[in-house]
Parts: sequence; structure tokens; C-alpha cells
Amino acid sequence: MNLTVKVVGYKNTNGKTQIGLYNNEISFPKINKQYKTAIINVNSFVTKYTFSIPVGYYAVALFHDANADGVCNTNFLGIPKEGYGFSNNIKPIISAPTFNETKMSIQKDMEIEIRLIY
Repeated sequence: MNLTVKVVGYKNTNGKTQIGLYNNEISFPKINKQYKTAIINVNSFVTKYTFSIPVGYYAVALFHDANADGVCNTNFLGIPKEGYGFSNNIKPIISAPTFNETKMSIQKDMEIEIRLIY
């Protein structure tokens, strides 16, 4: 199967986008616990990346690393200062969403769109 992640809503075309693909609730959305990850250059206001995966349940967490320092920069409250997003376009209220809120059943080739939150 192929899962294509389309990222939209960039404020600028600086830096890179880091995409984390998760396949279980224990690791979501922890850094370095992704099932698969991708780092792509931001050359336009829409980017895409395709993962090759088996049938199953998956969730995506991503951020626009505008300054290309390799981390999602946050303020003193832990709120991201760079654009971020989740599958199902879940907008967190107090903390990161759960795997169950963001998971998708992938049974065939699919493209999803995630709008960045700033």
C-alpha cells in the first residue's frame, strides 16, 4: 500500500518538514519512536511524501521545521512555535491528541491532506 501525505498551509517555504508515521498508541507521537519517518525540503506551499506500508492502522504527526534545526521549537508552555499537524486534522486543545483520535485504517492506496496549525 501507499500512503501519500500532502501538507498544506505553510506560512513560508523555509526549512524542512518532518513527518512521523506511527502504527501504535504506545509510541504516538513520541520523537524517535515512529514506525517510519521522512524529512522533506519545503520548496513550495504544498509538499507531498509517499510511504510504502502494509495494511493496518496508522497516525501521522508532523511539523514544519522552518529554521531546519531538527526540532519542533516550542514556547515556555510547550506550545509549538513552528507549524504542526496531525492526521484527521485534529487540533489539540491542551495536549497532543491520542493515537485513537488520529488513526486511519489503510486498506488501499490513499492520500491524506494535513493543514498546518500555527
